[in-house]
Amino acid sequence: MENDALPSTDPRPHAVVIGSGFGGLAAAVRLGARGYRVTVLDRRDQPGGRAYVYRQDGFTFDGGPTVITAPQLFDELWALCGRDIKQDIDMRPVSPFYRIRFHDGSVFDYTGDAEAMRREVARFRPEDVAGYEDLLAMSKKIFEVGFEQLADVPFSRWRDMAKIAPDMVRLQSYRTVYGLISKFIRDPRLRQVFSFHPLLVGGNPFQTTSIYTLIAHLERHWGVWFPMGGTGALVRGLVKLIEGQQNRVRLGVEVKKINVENGRAVGVTLADGEQIAADLVISNADAGWTYKHLLADHPRKRWTDHKVDNSRYSMSLFVWYFGTDRKYDNVAHHTILLGPRYRGLLDDIFHKKVLADDFSLYLHRPTATDPSLAPDGGDAFYVLSPVPHLDSGVDWRQQAEPYRKKIEAYLEDSLMPGLSRHVVSSRMLTPIGFRHDLLSVKGAAFGMEPVLLQSAYFRPHNVSEEVEGLYLVGAGTHPGAGLPGVLSSAKVLDRVIAPADEALARRTKAA
Repeated sequence: MENDALPSTDPRPHAVVIGSGFGGLAAAVRLGARGYRVTVLDRRDQPGGRAYVYRQDGFTFDGGPTVITAPQLFDELWALCGRDIKQDIDMRPVSPFYRIRFHDGSVFDYTGDAEAMRREVARFRPEDVAGYEDLLAMSKKIFEVGFEQLADVPFSRWRDMAKIAPDMVRLQSYRTVYGLISKFIRDPRLRQVFSFHPLLVGGNPFQTTSIYTLIAHLERHWGVWFPMGGTGALVRGLVKLIEGQQNRVRLGVEVKKINVENGRAVGVTLADGEQIAADLVISNADAGWTYKHLLADHPRKRWTDHKVDNSRYSMSLFVWYFGTDRKYDNVAHHTILLGPRYRGLLDDIFHKKVLADDFSLYLHRPTATDPSLAPDGGDAFYVLSPVPHLDSGVDWRQQAEPYRKKIEAYLEDSLMPGLSRHVVSSRMLTPIGFRHDLLSVKGAAFGMEPVLLQSAYFRPHNVSEEVEGLYLVGAGTHPGAGLPGVLSSAKVLDRVIAPADEALARRTKAA
């Protein structure tokens, strides 16, 4: 990745992308395919945003997203550059999708095999098999509207929302995920199995709109995948695509301000004072951060500081990355460890904002699929615990190590015997890191919480409501967090940039 800008003699219109997360990189590829000169700017020393890669002690730890669904969204980006993704990325299917372990030690293997899933449901409650089938049929209907028709459609005007209101009512989007699941499933453990998905995108199943039940069909339809080399391989692949378009990713440069003239974004100012002119600005930074800090001097009608501060934000995460000098072959690639409480724990995290004594965990063992991510005879892991964001007042400088030890002891007692004696590499990410390194408001891991009144039209728009020529991609805008969401947010640009292309052509001709 070169840091030099392309020469000013390049005749292509210039787009600046702030942030090199998956949303920003995907936006850069799509803009490059439209004929733009693109400069991606990131303050960190490597691209990826939340998909940062940590390498230490011979281990490779993916910093963030590890569940790859809707892989065709990546296929599209490679196709836009005239390449087949298989030329660059070796994507492997993961099965089971998740191994879900309850506090009592019972296990549910969540897969894409229809008959195997019926058997798993029947093991817990045979009477719920019929309800499970009905739930899948409902998930498919929601998917056909919520993902296939709306995920890459901008919601810039109130009438955009009004158009889909009848479908939302028909599909019971006013219900929560847990509420809709409970219509079909009676067993309390199975209700947890089929309602945990919103936690992967920052939502509370007891409050997130039931449109997120589409994930069940999405996973069954396209599967769950993992790229050899880790999700960092996808980041590196996207950067190569951008460079192949004769565009640039500049690292170690921090954007301090979006420059606005006559109500239009005209470029950015960096922390060292450098100004970069642009015809379009795309922010992949946290949406709240974009408005509160990058447009601090610009009068805002909707996303004022008060509005940003008082929006509802997702939970944060405590993440422990660790490597072992032995293998734990009984641990699946993706494991969900559910604690003794479900609703009560989520209430502590999202509402009371207290650090509970118990926890539920997501354990990632990528070496189950790609042993090269650890030294011979070892395993690479990360374990993720949902925790309240920084409004909780938890002093993570004091609490991080005790909390890590509690998680280590829990894993050792329940799933990974002798763990504490075999850990040879360790690092942690706390809510402070989400605020400091990722510039996320309140240290929230997924931006604004995906409740109904913070979704679609009610979320920060892909086309900025405040500044002409400014566009938003990533978890904080429509359609939301998760890799399918952030990649779809970049795809929205294909619909909304066309008018900008025409206006830019008129301005160029007039000049």
